[in-house]
Amino acid sequence: MVPPTNSSTTNDMITEEPTSPHQIPRLTRRLTGFLPQEIKAIDATIPLKSRSLWQKHQVKKFENADQFEGRFIDHVETTLARSLYNCDDLAAYEATSMAVRDNLTIDWNKTQQKFTTRDPKRIYYLSLEFLMGRALDNALINMDISDKNETDVNGASGKPTKKKEGAATNTKEMVAESLDELGFRLEDVIEQEPDAALGNGGLGRLAACFIDSMATENIPAWGYGLRYEYGIFAQKIIDGYQVETPDYWLNLGNAWEIERNEVQFPVTFYGYVDRSEKNTSTLAPSQWIGGERVLACAYDFPVPGYKTSNVNNLRLWKAKPTTEFDFAKFNSGDYQNSVEAQQRAESITACLYPNDNFEQGKELRLKQQYFWCSASLHDIIRRYKKTKRPWREFPDQVAIQLNDTHPTLAVVELQRILVDLEKLDWHDAWDIVTKTFAYTNHTVMQEALEKWPVGLFGHLLPRHLEIIYDINWFFLQDVAKKFPKDVDLLSRISIIEEGGQERQIRMAFLAVVGSHKVNGVAELHSELIKTTIFGDFVKFFGPSKFTNVTNGITPRRWLKSANPALDKLISETLQDPEGNYLLDMPALTKLSALADDKEFQKKWYKVKKDNKIRLADLIKKLNGGVDIIDREHIDDTLFDMQVKRIHEYKRQQLNIFGVIYRYLAMKTMIANGASLKEVEEKFPRKVSFFGGKSAPGYYMAKLIIKLINSVGDVINNDVEIGNLLKVVFIPEYNVSKAEIIIPASDLSEHISTAGTEASGTSNMKFAMNGGLIIGTVDGANVEITREIGEDNIFLFGNLSENVEELRYNHQYQETPIPEDLDKVLKHIEEGNFSPENPNEFQPIVDTIKAHGDYYLCSDDFDSYIATQELVDQVFHTQRDEWTKKSILSVANCGFFSSDRCIQEYSETIWNVEPVKK
Repeated sequence: MVPPTNSSTTNDMITEEPTSPHQIPRLTRRLTGFLPQEIKAIDATIPLKSRSLWQKHQVKKFENADQFEGRFIDHVETTLARSLYNCDDLAAYEATSMAVRDNLTIDWNKTQQKFTTRDPKRIYYLSLEFLMGRALDNALINMDISDKNETDVNGASGKPTKKKEGAATNTKEMVAESLDELGFRLEDVIEQEPDAALGNGGLGRLAACFIDSMATENIPAWGYGLRYEYGIFAQKIIDGYQVETPDYWLNLGNAWEIERNEVQFPVTFYGYVDRSEKNTSTLAPSQWIGGERVLACAYDFPVPGYKTSNVNNLRLWKAKPTTEFDFAKFNSGDYQNSVEAQQRAESITACLYPNDNFEQGKELRLKQQYFWCSASLHDIIRRYKKTKRPWREFPDQVAIQLNDTHPTLAVVELQRILVDLEKLDWHDAWDIVTKTFAYTNHTVMQEALEKWPVGLFGHLLPRHLEIIYDINWFFLQDVAKKFPKDVDLLSRISIIEEGGQERQIRMAFLAVVGSHKVNGVAELHSELIKTTIFGDFVKFFGPSKFTNVTNGITPRRWLKSANPALDKLISETLQDPEGNYLLDMPALTKLSALADDKEFQKKWYKVKKDNKIRLADLIKKLNGGVDIIDREHIDDTLFDMQVKRIHEYKRQQLNIFGVIYRYLAMKTMIANGASLKEVEEKFPRKVSFFGGKSAPGYYMAKLIIKLINSVGDVINNDVEIGNLLKVVFIPEYNVSKAEIIIPASDLSEHISTAGTEASGTSNMKFAMNGGLIIGTVDGANVEITREIGEDNIFLFGNLSENVEELRYNHQYQETPIPEDLDKVLKHIEEGNFSPENPNEFQPIVDTIKAHGDYYLCSDDFDSYIATQELVDQVFHTQRDEWTKKSILSVANCGFFSSDRCIQEYSETIWNVEPVKK
């Protein structure tokens, strides 16, 4: 749409003609997403000659190598304006991506028209992160290259499109062969693609898996997120410290996105609320007169399903100014301020999670969240209003899932739209809102639950603050009626948190009140939220409002794409050359019968060894061409991984304490005269891998990164222990690196303090790739243990029910630190890993010795070390038994497919059905 020329700053989507100077013209309607009756009407206005020409030259998908090669060369010479003589790997990547995207776009159009024609209930998934990874490889695996006798739903011909004879069915192999004939290697071409910097950790990767599974399951779904210019940041490790730099992932453009210049929505901030003199109630339609306006511009990212022509959409929003350039300021010599509006607008979608350690950062975060929620809601409503259905049917046609608390403002924004713009009664509108939204909680930690200061919130979003107060008022009235004598309950359950320096809005509470269903993401987590953070809400609403959907991962990305050798072995073993098991993961249980088969074990471990060599190659590349890993003994070296967001509750510090303990014990043996061979018998070869980013403002997490790197510097350069122990921190951990790291794992660490990790999904990825787990009884480790068997996982540590008592003991009683951990802490305090600044790591030591050891490292340390010794024993002396455990881990991980998750959400929360041909 063309940005409105009216100078008013009221917020958009006006349904009637403007009647006051504060209103703006209604949005321009474009001929998109036709309804069947609209198609006939529009068809009748198009001349017969034009229709015939259009049908004659209608773009078709490539279905074989020859057609792909023609499309590839066409893009090289026309889209990229290159030629045979200057087409390098980057140009080959861009041309391949555009050719593949052409196919996806054709299927995308058919999918969207199919949804419009059938008019099913749709699910809209709101997530601030979508950690998609590389798109090309995923598309080549998922993409359906034939029309499979589909009927053209656009009504152009009415005849089915026949599949051509000899059409290829394995797109990836076909494209690889074609690229080889054109002079390129597919592996080199794929390497040219940067990871889309649209997320950081498990939250974003979960959203990416879900949107893949929704497409695969033919669920009518859209994802909504933000198009970050620089991601969260690019992590560099300089002198052992994390240094944040911009992630210039869009520098060379993005071949996968479709810029929708015609889809723009104005979004308003600041200002004041205006009402007529006759009605001053906050429940009546009000007019929000904003002080600042930006435009939300849409970028679409097609998401193909596996073995289906269904292509869903991920819509990302970019912030642009309504006026990019102030000519008056420029002409007066004020050059810097002439682009001030542009800079202010574009900062909204510049980075994921702006540092909120200061007031401006907090405001930018809130601005970012409202911008995204407002644009997404208006887009959803625009689509719904085309159906001409009454508002009472909105929840029957629209389900909106809140992935964590970040999109909770959508609850308030929908209420504002219905009351202020659509003129619905306040209570009727609220009934629609609560039937539309569902909320996924991802944490049980109070400190991680999002809160906003009332002053900041009211300054930025004055009308929304009024609505929140009204929501809270009616909610507390209902609570008081049900529990008339429980005054404390009203304070505990209120959306507005009183006390402290300033009142706070508790966004998780708002999400619970504004949703019809609340789910946790693992069985233990779902039980904990009902007894801890949301216990009072269970008391009021009853337990039926709360449910569990255990997280999952897409096996297409995390098995077929990440571990093609294992995928091939599984397909051959299951006699499934088409890879249908990836749609029916319980089929993997057939592998259990071969767990003791020596020949199969040899094939299995060869896959693992090749993957470990592939990881060694990556480490060598990252280390300037110098090998850290001893390749000669790679068979006998345990690869131990902990790669995830750096946080104290995930306890990377416990892991590195264990590494230091091992190192000190080895040094003690050598000092007492033991030979290197004797040391190896006690402490076999091992490489400890770490990876992950800390939030820019999280001091302790960044100090843990520095400690890991400092310990690595000492151990990796200690000639006395040779190659028996190495420590590697992998910088800029992302999806593409994970696809190399995870298949190479012998052991992975999921060692969070019991009761703090909601679920975790990296544990599922490692299990699906045959890596055994050492972990606490926390998050999805519980269900993984149940599925794969207690004998195939290494559990340790205290249980969640003991955590509060242990914390109490640390706080109010003298609790001794285990002797071995005390030696580790003293070694750190003495400056052995920071000789230039001996006190550098004192804050980490103090969290345990002086500040109550909140994450219980001291309580779990001895159990952790004993379990690591058991790991050494099985891996190094019972290799057949280890391989058997690895096979059984993969054979029994089918439950953790994200396809199963989406089926559960669809049936128990969203009430949506697949839309098939």
